[in-house]
Amino acid sequence: MKITTIGIDLAKNVIQVHGADEHGKVQLKKQLKRNQIMEFFTNLPPSLIGMEACGSAHFWASKLQSLGHTVKLMAPQFVKPYVKTNKNDAADAEAICEAVTRPTMRFVPIKSSEQLAVLALHRARQGFVKARTAQANQLRGLLAEQGIIIPKGISHINQRLPEILEESETTLPGTFCQLLARLGNHFKELHKQVKELEVQIQCWHQQNVASMKLARIPGIGALTASALLASIGDAKNFKSGRQLAAWLGLVPRQSSSGGKQNLLGISKRGDIYLRTLLIHGARAVLRVSEHRTDYADSWLAKLMVRRNYNIAVVALANKNARIVWALLAHDREFNSEFGA
Repeated sequence: MKITTIGIDLAKNVIQVHGADEHGKVQLKKQLKRNQIMEFFTNLPPSLIGMEACGSAHFWASKLQSLGHTVKLMAPQFVKPYVKTNKNDAADAEAICEAVTRPTMRFVPIKSSEQLAVLALHRARQGFVKARTAQANQLRGLLAEQGIIIPKGISHINQRLPEILEESETTLPGTFCQLLARLGNHFKELHKQVKELEVQIQCWHQQNVASMKLARIPGIGALTASALLASIGDAKNFKSGRQLAAWLGLVPRQSSSGGKQNLLGISKRGDIYLRTLLIHGARAVLRVSEHRTDYADSWLAKLMVRRNYNIAVVALANKNARIVWALLAHDREFNSEFGA
């Protein structure tokens, strides 16, 4: 019988494969090493292949697509209900093989190499930002033990640390001054790495027409535009702007029953990084919009009268996500007067 559907449970070294025919009958259960994958699937007729969206999934998806197979990625939490027994590689591959055939299954768009490269820049920058914040907090805490207080903020570390080292040569132990100098140099190096990665992201943003288009939306800059474009890919994978906003976790959670609608706070599903960028951008728009002459009659001003500040911020982030979908899905230019 011909194999039509295959589930692959990815791993670092040993990969489990489960195949079924058009009637769902098991035709294949096999373990493969990484170097055997391409040879094995080259000899198979074009099939529907399902994988969980995890490490290396996008790489293998593009490789298998080049062989003529149809590859679909799924979030692991959507596959888990199809595991019928104790968790192991064979059971996971069988569950993936069954889940990929479900007509209501939600799939993850496959990212290209360029998208993954841009997202790698963002992840690396995010890591350096976290390390820089941790180093700043450590410096601030060590100095507080010596009675020296530095206000919050990265800029205060850069300004005050050289002065403290110069003034404290006679009042603080030499070993402590040497440690401060070492930690200060580490902090400067982390800050330098963040700025260099931001320049790389800015260069990619300026060379991409779609990213420049998104940056015209108030509350979306080079970082947000490039991250959204690299994560979303083809906006037509989403049926509507609301579906994109739901994918980003910017819509209310529901706890409804018996026909009674009960909406809670935002779902916070999806990518935390993208949602954070959108919300911070919306917060910046609210901060400066009150000083504009056209603010009084705007949609935002009317919203601020009805709801509190944080709800207005999330509502604006939600609206921006829907605008992003409209611009990308219909290839339009942003018009600031439309829907104001």
